[in-house]
Amino acid sequence: MPHGNPFDVVPVAGLGRSKVIRRFRSFEFSDATLDATETDSPTLKHQVQPNRLRALMILFSVIVTILLGRGAWLQVFNGGSMRDAAEENRTRLYTTPAPRGIIYDRNHTALVENVAEFTLGIIPGDLPKDQQERTRVIQKISEVAKIPLDTLLLIAGKKSSSTELSILQEHVPYHDALALRVRLQDEPAVQVKASPRRHYLTDQSLSPVLGYTGKFTDQEWQKLLEELQTEYRFIDVIGKTGLEATYEAQLRGTSEKSAVEVNAQRREQKVITSEPAIPGQNLLTTIDAGLQTALGTALTAALKSYHSTGGAAVAIDPRTGGILAMVSMPTYNSNDFVTGLSTDAYRALTSDVRRPLFFRAIAGEYPSGSTIKPVIASAALDQGVITPQTTVMSTGGIKIDKWFFPDWKAGGHGVTNVTKAIAESVNTFFYTIGGGTDSFTGLGIDRMTQYARAFGFGAPTGVDIPGERGGFLPSKAWKEQVKGEPWYIGDTYHFAIGQGDLLVTPLQMALSTATIANGGTLYKPHFVQAFEGNNQDIRQVSPTALRSPVEHPDAIATVRLGMRQAVTSGSARALQSLGTPTAGKTGTAQYGTENKTHAWFIGFAPYENPTIAIAVLVEGGGEGGVAALPIAKIGMQYWLEHSKTPTKP
Repeated sequence: MPHGNPFDVVPVAGLGRSKVIRRFRSFEFSDATLDATETDSPTLKHQVQPNRLRALMILFSVIVTILLGRGAWLQVFNGGSMRDAAEENRTRLYTTPAPRGIIYDRNHTALVENVAEFTLGIIPGDLPKDQQERTRVIQKISEVAKIPLDTLLLIAGKKSSSTELSILQEHVPYHDALALRVRLQDEPAVQVKASPRRHYLTDQSLSPVLGYTGKFTDQEWQKLLEELQTEYRFIDVIGKTGLEATYEAQLRGTSEKSAVEVNAQRREQKVITSEPAIPGQNLLTTIDAGLQTALGTALTAALKSYHSTGGAAVAIDPRTGGILAMVSMPTYNSNDFVTGLSTDAYRALTSDVRRPLFFRAIAGEYPSGSTIKPVIASAALDQGVITPQTTVMSTGGIKIDKWFFPDWKAGGHGVTNVTKAIAESVNTFFYTIGGGTDSFTGLGIDRMTQYARAFGFGAPTGVDIPGERGGFLPSKAWKEQVKGEPWYIGDTYHFAIGQGDLLVTPLQMALSTATIANGGTLYKPHFVQAFEGNNQDIRQVSPTALRSPVEHPDAIATVRLGMRQAVTSGSARALQSLGTPTAGKTGTAQYGTENKTHAWFIGFAPYENPTIAIAVLVEGGGEGGVAALPIAKIGMQYWLEHSKTPTKP
């Protein structure tokens, strides 16, 4: 048989198929034949090497396993996020703030409004990915909008993949916004959007009450995140002070949310889904805008006349605790904070020695002077320390050892009962019923502070705006701990006439006056009387009666009579020209070491069935009957002439 491939079967003439097969099976391989095959046939050599084939199979298996694993990870474990990313590439989620609720006065006169303004912003994630093209767009924005290039690069770099709008300019005037929109219309990453801005309609005297809106601070944003308030975005505005802050949740409403399809060039194609905005609720307040203006104008004029650093006036409806007016002067313009104060303007406000940002009406703490005397008289009558017939001889003051505690009137006031003591502000009477004498047991400091606290002093009243302070009621323990001195009888005497370490706020003073005016019910002071919904539904806020400071109503009736007598024959006779029976009490409170005095006045009207109680303070104004009473008179006169049943919304 010729040499060659032993598997080559050569047909032999005359042999059938079966014979050929038998011949093939009988062929015997010799070593020489196998050697020749390995040497002469390299193709077969590679076909029969098992190690190399096994390696190829293992490699193939590894590749297939990796592909299958990657596919499973993408589709099963990370499918949701991948779908979200893909969806984000074709949609944009937009949130548009709802119209903020309007704040009205008691007669449904708008105190604020929402006006349209424009905002320029960019979506960093929509800037070109190509670095050269990206730089070109940013430079164009910088030139057109006159924004420093470094600022733009910083914003674009920090949020390079963000699809949230990053604000570049706010409060853009209409014509400027129109020009920006035209010149930047070919840049899909740039947006010029209309947005509402708060505008305050009233005079500046209401600024501390209404407050203002503004952007988040980092601390405010962190607090919202901790409270899971996901409705907010960092570019949103919130109520920062006043009613805007207290009723942020009601005023804010629910933002409009929409999903918009965009093409590969990030241009909007169509709206996919949309949830309309729900406007915020309106606030119907207890404020009377006309009374607010009248008191603000009068107080401003008084500050100028008496070279005063500041003052406050608070008027309350004694039937409900609703605040009719609250003035704190000097003040600021809320609109300045909404549109943004320059550094110099803000520095001017904070460095002004008159402290225009200080909300004196609720945070100013002052010695009360004689305006505390109706409270002391109520306590003495309620405790039975005195009766309406009890008298004290005023000869000009009381002498204790080497100390002399004077009346304001040289020679004294003669025989004095409680109504005369209130009407003429007789110090000797209150020294006696407050601290006592050798022959008379007075209330003592503990009972006086107990009643003062019951009338609303010594702690915040709970009024519905932020920033209130509680004043201060001194005690024996406090003096020993803080001053390192024992409590003297003179400290008790000083407390009884509103001097010494006793401190009150104008709001507390007005609230205690309202409590006396209505016959003895302390109401929680408040500004909001109703919430008005979008479908015109009204949710009324009921007045909150906190307590009755005295057990015996006759005690309050006697004190009211003394305050009426102050108008008919005492220190408040200037109110007689109003033509309507009124009641009042003047106060002159010494402060500092230079014998300067704050001027106070408290009062209510009409005397029967009163509808207004008022407290006025003029810092360093001198005598209360001279500086403070005329302001209260203007307020009372306006109220008696213009007050009416509030208009229902």
